[in-house]
Amino acid sequence: MENLKKKYGFWTASAMVVGIVIGSGVFFKADDVLIASGGRLPVALLAWLIGGGIMVITSYVFAKIATRIEKINGVVDYFEAAYGPRSAYLVAWFFTFIYYPSLVAVLAWVSANYTSVLIGKPEALVLISFIYLILFFVLNMASPVLAGKWQVSTTLIKLVPLGVIAVIGIVGGLISGQTINSFTESAKSLSSSGGGLAVATLSTAFAYEGWILATTINAELKDARKTLPRALILGAIVVVLFYMAYYLGISGTLSNDQIIAAGDEAPVLVISLIFGKLAGTILTVFVVISCLGTLNGLIMASSRGLFSIAVRGRGPFPKVFSKIHKDTNSTINSALAGLVLSALWLVLWHGNFKGWWGGFMDISELPISILYVIYISLYFWVIRTFKDLGFFSRFIAPILAGMGSLYIIWGAVQKDMIIQFLILFALIMVFSLLFIKNKKHHIL
Repeated sequence: MENLKKKYGFWTASAMVVGIVIGSGVFFKADDVLIASGGRLPVALLAWLIGGGIMVITSYVFAKIATRIEKINGVVDYFEAAYGPRSAYLVAWFFTFIYYPSLVAVLAWVSANYTSVLIGKPEALVLISFIYLILFFVLNMASPVLAGKWQVSTTLIKLVPLGVIAVIGIVGGLISGQTINSFTESAKSLSSSGGGLAVATLSTAFAYEGWILATTINAELKDARKTLPRALILGAIVVVLFYMAYYLGISGTLSNDQIIAAGDEAPVLVISLIFGKLAGTILTVFVVISCLGTLNGLIMASSRGLFSIAVRGRGPFPKVFSKIHKDTNSTINSALAGLVLSALWLVLWHGNFKGWWGGFMDISELPISILYVIYISLYFWVIRTFKDLGFFSRFIAPILAGMGSLYIIWGAVQKDMIIQFLILFALIMVFSLLFIKNKKHHIL
């Protein structure tokens, strides 16, 4: 890390936060948040606001941690500093075998879902999901540089559909009166309360996820102690504002019942109603690119999952998974493992819609709730050891972030099949104990 140059400034770091976070979640979860809110728009907006607030205060706490530990593995490095290498190994295993591949699977499916709508082939959804999965893993194995360029180029594209729908929907909704109707009239198509505010907030957590990856560039930031906290907070606030405006936009065009009925296709329906089918098709292309940008970012992380464990001499076959291809400078063996794991999680996700499990195991949200348990452990560490921080940074911020984490965890407890997911989680983590012994430390 001592060879990395201080080459990034405030605006680069802020753009990175926005680019990582904004992706598919706000399109994919719009109806889910409304359903969990009992079809009531004010409750849904409050859920988006609470979820965004949790993101802001959590990013602030992690900015304080990141400026002290200038490494490149984010949460795993922080956990290692706080609780030792064995605890960090378990966290790395969670990221590698559960968190990254499960979210990769969901993003591949979401990207394929919008693509199948675009080409009019809904029956091809599963096939397209696996094609996207394989395509972007191959891209990251064959040319990490090209994969990185794709990631950067999709950042601005992600803002297009959000901005268009927000402006058109809000203005049109105020003129037509639909916005007032959405605020005052709850959806009539729901037969139950939907789960409540905590469950709705958990749904927003998927859309807000990803900002933690921005902490990995702190060693390359100019004046990181000031730049990173400001960038994380500004980036988080920008994301919250975009999301809230987007949600008001679709509510200004569609009634709450129409949003629920449209599901993931709500943004396409909004533009189609205003500008016609062609504009709706063009917007769908932007949404697909946005989703694929997020998918690529997660695959970039997933491709390095087993590698990050293996270079520490832990995990299965560390000599194999710590190898870097001499021509492509990519972690091919680790990426192949990430592809297999993501494919398995994609099968699990697909089984939800086929009724294979007797319920819906929401792997787009439940793994995130485990991540917030990990966060709470780090908040205790900050309070106990960061004695040079001011009162707010050392005590108030971690306590507020911890309360937010507990709220999201409470939402997860109320989800269907939470017990089954926790059993699966426990089995995967117990399996990790077979490879916890450090065999040989590999130097990068």
